[in-house]
Amino acid sequence: MIIFTSFVFALIGLFLGGGGVWLITLGGSWYYLLAGIAFLATAILIFLRNPLAFWVYGLTILASLVWALWEVGFDWWQLGTRGGLIVLLGLWMLLPWVRKPLVANARDETVAKGAAWPTAIAAAVAIVVAGVSLTTDPHAISGELPGARNSGAAPAETVPAGEWHAYGRSEKGQRYSPLDQINTDNVANLELAWQARTGDMKVPNDVVETTYENTPLMVNDTLYVCTPHSWAMAFDAKTGEQKWKFDPKIPVDGNRQHQTCRGVTYYDDPDIAEGQRCKQRIYLPTSDARLIALNAADGTVCESFADNGTLHLEQNMPYKTQGYYYSTSAPLAINGKIVVGGSVNDNYSTDSPSGVIRAYDIDTGELLWNFDSGNPTQTEPIGPDETYTKNSPNSWSVMSGDSDLGLIYAPMGNRTPDQLGMNRSPSEEKYSSGILALDAETGEPTWFFQGVHHDLWDMDAPAQPALLNLTIDGENIPALVAATKQGEIFVLNRQTGEPVLPVEEVPAPQEGAIPEEKALSPTQPVSALSFKPPKLTGKDMWGATPLDQLACRIKLKQYNYEGRYTPPSTSGTIVYPGNFGTFNWGSVAIDPERQIMFGMPVYMAYTSTLIPKSDPSAPTEGINSNNGAPYAVAFSTLLGPLGVPCQAPPWGYVAGADLTTGDIVWKHKNGTIQDMNPLGLKIKMGVPGIGGPIVTKGGVAFLGAAMDNYLRGYSVTTGEQLWEARLPAGGQATPMTYETSDGTQYVVIVAGGHGSVGTESGDYIMAYKLPES
Repeated sequence: MIIFTSFVFALIGLFLGGGGVWLITLGGSWYYLLAGIAFLATAILIFLRNPLAFWVYGLTILASLVWALWEVGFDWWQLGTRGGLIVLLGLWMLLPWVRKPLVANARDETVAKGAAWPTAIAAAVAIVVAGVSLTTDPHAISGELPGARNSGAAPAETVPAGEWHAYGRSEKGQRYSPLDQINTDNVANLELAWQARTGDMKVPNDVVETTYENTPLMVNDTLYVCTPHSWAMAFDAKTGEQKWKFDPKIPVDGNRQHQTCRGVTYYDDPDIAEGQRCKQRIYLPTSDARLIALNAADGTVCESFADNGTLHLEQNMPYKTQGYYYSTSAPLAINGKIVVGGSVNDNYSTDSPSGVIRAYDIDTGELLWNFDSGNPTQTEPIGPDETYTKNSPNSWSVMSGDSDLGLIYAPMGNRTPDQLGMNRSPSEEKYSSGILALDAETGEPTWFFQGVHHDLWDMDAPAQPALLNLTIDGENIPALVAATKQGEIFVLNRQTGEPVLPVEEVPAPQEGAIPEEKALSPTQPVSALSFKPPKLTGKDMWGATPLDQLACRIKLKQYNYEGRYTPPSTSGTIVYPGNFGTFNWGSVAIDPERQIMFGMPVYMAYTSTLIPKSDPSAPTEGINSNNGAPYAVAFSTLLGPLGVPCQAPPWGYVAGADLTTGDIVWKHKNGTIQDMNPLGLKIKMGVPGIGGPIVTKGGVAFLGAAMDNYLRGYSVTTGEQLWEARLPAGGQATPMTYETSDGTQYVVIVAGGHGSVGTESGDYIMAYKLPES
């Protein structure tokens, strides 16, 4: 056993020492080389059966502890993985089959009795420090958000208090409900009221990202949902009983990147008498580029809309490759129009469909205007034989609108390929990766705010803007809140696009770009309300042991990385936050009376490597081809050799901010690794997620989204978790809440999982309410 122990210490020492030399040559920490030398010295002393091994290794434990505390403080997940293996090996040395042979060579009996104490004491100190770190959370921010401050200044809401008429409840996109039957005092009593199943499950030939991202609507005691394969369905809001189903018969298509439906659109036609067919309509976007009008009462097609009830969105598109263009988000109904954006496959080809935004007459389907960011001055409808600009920046997420101002707010992406900016026109550069305000009558741009200049990182504006009025220094300001992938929360005047909270241009990295990239922006905007993470350094690297932490430190140094917005490169670039987004399509939730927001910031680092097409040895597997471009691109999460993130947790939080000041008032870890480890251990580490929150007047925020299968309720004021319910599948959707005609408030989430993040798939709709008593 002595020889085996010596061999283990020597092997670890050689790895740490050799890797440590490599890391030093890259400009990294000297700790690993010194630790490697200490391990090798310990290995030799053990082999020689010399009790000095206990002294050398005890000092190694203490030195490692001091170094770890200096780097990361009392952060359990950093300390535990840095020192866990080292302390375990120390405890192994104290076991009889190692200790006794070493002690046997002590000079006398007194020395023999105390020979192992240096390692024992060092290990005990390390364990005590680890125990203390378990009681602290250095990543938490504690505080309390203010109460109602703006009830008189909030814009009028046309949606009945108990209903949910649009993806974000109304055209304003706040994800706020004025219901308070469920509140902070009783939310812990929520129980399952009913569950329903849609029957739409992932099939063998579906694309990887087949996912339930739907937020149901509720009107007149009826829930309206859509499914990944674009089924529209209606359910009784009290019982979950299915009322009707419409299947548009979507063909399976491997060209699609996404097989999902985030929502349908509800419209009550004021020009049709009550009780007449198709007065209330549901508009269904499909993944084969159709928009279908359905009678809300029974799910039958409203033939008077467009071509027998169906609008074909591939009209006037260049490059009508099947599966390259479709709509994943609910269109916006505003002022007698239905406004449609679209999802264009990222990084497939330079010959891709247009990102045009189009407005149609909501009754007839007649094209009224089109805004093409590649040709922004021609908003009048183009002719039947004309085509829109190929590859122009698109609006794939959910739009919001202000009917009173007559403005539409569209979150914009950029031109594909995302990482190559050398062929973009001036107008495509101007109208990318930001918030675009369009005149609802004409489609003409009113203002544009760009969140990322010359975007090379797929930092689309991913989230529906939320509209509210803010009272700042006694002034009532019509505001818009835009959450971004890069972590900025831009608070803008929705009439003018001017920042309400200050925005500063800060220097951006310039080194490492490919020769063709001539237009790098020297600066990038940073908001006064920002969830941007600090630049990654060696101390942020992580792993299960010091060995894979060392590998991750080397990996960090090998990539091109000077912080956020480091240009893509052929040597590989770290993109942090990654294009998964600090915030994504789930957006944030706004309480317009309290003038606060609740969000779920996520932090995951990715790598992006440009691959020259001219290189005959370039890999072809696992890359985005970018057909027609000189470079393909390879994406990956920044992972260590054991397949765990190189970046230390937490990876996901819940957070509350004051929109009048820009202060992040509280921030706490969100989610467990229960569904990410084979043992099902429910350990709260703060995990990634995709989906969105809602908030209620009862002071409760509801959020699924995390990579464990739970729906949770939080105090909006403090962020404290008050309730959770286990879901039968991944809850990567935004929940909603409503009150039925019998006065009962329900909270509902669709649980079907998400193909890209690997959560449990399903087809569930889960509804919760307070007990009958």
